Amino acid sequence: MDDDLEDELFHQTFLSHMRFLSKIVTNSPLNAAPFIYTLRILKFYLLKPETILLGFCLLVLFFFFHSLELWLKTVVNRIQIAVGLQTAARSGLRFLVSNAAIKSEWKLKEGNAAVYAIQGRRPTMEDRFNIITDVEKTGISLYGVFDGHGGQTASDFVEKRLFKSLSERLVASNDGNTDINYAQILTEEILNVDKELITIAKQRRDIAGTTAIVALQHKNKLVVANVGDSRGVICDNKGNAIPLSFDHKPQMLKERKRIKKAGGFVAFNGVWRVAGILATSRALGDYPLKDRNLVIAEPDVLTFNLDDLKPQFMILASDGLWDTFTNSEAIEFVRSRLNGTLNGAWDITHQAFLRGSVDNITVIVVNFKNDTAVKVSSSAAL
Repeated sequence: MDDDLEDELFHQTFLSHMRFLSKIVTNSPLNAAPFIYTLRILKFYLLKPETILLGFCLLVLFFFFHSLELWLKTVVNRIQIAVGLQTAARSGLRFLVSNAAIKSEWKLKEGNAAVYAIQGRRPTMEDRFNIITDVEKTGISLYGVFDGHGGQTASDFVEKRLFKSLSERLVASNDGNTDINYAQILTEEILNVDKELITIAKQRRDIAGTTAIVALQHKNKLVVANVGDSRGVICDNKGNAIPLSFDHKPQMLKERKRIKKAGGFVAFNGVWRVAGILATSRALGDYPLKDRNLVIAEPDVLTFNLDDLKPQFMILASDGLWDTFTNSEAIEFVRSRLNGTLNGAWDITHQAFLRGSVDNITVIVVNFKNDTAVKVSSSAAL
């Protein structure tokens, strides 16, 4: 009985309080005038064109000074590196880059050809190279650099398969035949290897691809085939830099027209890219982009007469070098170090790393002043 009485008292007390509060709320009008006035003031000042323009300018200045700070840090670092290198040169010392920094390296020196390659700042090594001098006693020499992307399977396959098929084709064509179309052979074999790679890649759903810069030398003739943005340059007898190839970039007028005609587009994503994906417009592999011919493997082939050029040396390299060196800078740099370690390939590779290259770097230097036959060598151990 006592419990029922307590419940009834609690209930009546609660109802009386609620009635009291209800009267207060219903009899007191909400005074929203200060709030509305504040909103009007903010709307008047914040939505004025001058205020919007000022806010935009402040935002631009913020990003500008943020970018400037990063740029200044990079410049200061490069100045410190340059000062360090000059000090080392005056003291007769050579600058060194620690093995921990470059992660892994590959080097080769036989006869007149030298190669140096480093993994650099990349998590994996996707570059490959190959050298075959005096193919089966034909007097023909082959040099190649292959810069993989999306994995190493494409560059690894092309390096091995292309040089094997080229060697077989050249030996067969050289049997008593003095009039050989080397440009046609290079083009056909590159396209054949690309077809093989695409077939295998589709089966494995492997989207990897690779560039290719391949140089064929026979007597006084030099034939260079290029697919992608690896590059070749030669130093003539006057020290001039003569391009052996031209990069296939999506923003180039010829390449952009071809891509748009195929139904694709070029978009800027850090750099100009095919369909916003690939930074080179030609490559072997890359089967998802090959199905619509957005990316092709058709090489550009240039032929040079070495008697006219009287060359001193030749450089073939992946874009890890060309991201930090122009053609002329590379020729000038190697020319003064041609008699150094690996024909200067070691020096210029490390210099590219010090300049901030974030890619794998592979450099082949062929010294025409020391034209000695070398054996078959490649990056198969990579």
